[in-house]
Amino acid sequence: MKTRAITGFFFVLVLLATILWNGWMFLAIFSAISLLALKEFFELSDTMEINAYKPAGYLIGFSFIIINLLISGLGYSAATIALSIPFILFTFIYTLFDRSTRALVRLNITVFAPIYSVLPFLLFINLGFQSESYSYSIPLGFIILLWASDTGAYLFGKSFGKKKLFERLSPNKTWEGFFGGVITSVIAAAIYHHFTQQVDLIFWLLSAVIISSTGTLGDLFESLLKRKAGVKDSGHLLPGHGGVLDRFDGLLFSAPLINLVLIFWI
Repeated sequence: MKTRAITGFFFVLVLLATILWNGWMFLAIFSAISLLALKEFFELSDTMEINAYKPAGYLIGFSFIIINLLISGLGYSAATIALSIPFILFTFIYTLFDRSTRALVRLNITVFAPIYSVLPFLLFINLGFQSESYSYSIPLGFIILLWASDTGAYLFGKSFGKKKLFERLSPNKTWEGFFGGVITSVIAAAIYHHFTQQVDLIFWLLSAVIISSTGTLGDLFESLLKRKAGVKDSGHLLPGHGGVLDRFDGLLFSAPLINLVLIFWI
C-alpha cells in the first residue's frame, strides 16, 4: 500500500507538470507514453501467442506521432495523415511473405495495436492545440474529470455497490459505482468550469458523461485483454499500479470522442 501511494503521488505530480509546463513538453511526454502503451500491448499479444509484426507496428506508431507533430505542433494540414498510408501498406506487403496459418491474425493485431494504444494519446495531445498556441485548459480538465470518475466509481461502488456491472470481466465493478463515477465527474466539471470559464459549461458537463461512460468501457476492454493474456497487470512500469495501459485505459476510449465533440462544438 505504501509503494502504491508513493508511486501514485509522483505519477500525479509528473502528469500535472507535463500538462502545465508547455506544449512541447506535453507533446513529447505523451508521445513517449503512447509508445510505452504500444510496447505493453505487443507484450500482451505475445502472451496470447499472437506474435505481431512488431517492426511494422512500431513504424505505424511512429508515423502517427510524426503526423501529430506536424498537425498539432507545427500547424500543418490534417491531410498529412496520409503519410501513414505507406507504413500500413508495408505491413500488408510483409504479410505476403508470412507462410504461417496465423498471418492474417498477426496482420490484424499489428495494425490494431497502434490504433488502440497510440492514436488515442495523440488525440489527447490534440486537445491542447485547439487554437494557434498551446493551452492546458482542456487536457487538464479532461484528466481531472477522468480522475473524478475513477474516484467516484471506487467510493460509491465500495459503499453502495450491489448490482454487478459486468461480472465476467470485472467482478468488483457495479452499476452503483458506475453512476457514482458519472455524478462525481459531473460535479468536478461544474467546479472546473467555475474556476476556468474558458469553455462553455455544457461542454464540460457533456464531457463528464462521455469520459465516465467511455472510460468505464475502456477499463472493461483492458480487463478483457488481460484475462485473455492471463495476467493481472499490463506492465510493471508503475509499482503498485501496473503499466501504462492500466493507468490510461479510460483515456483510450474517451479522448477520441472528446475530440469529436470539439469538432462540432468549435
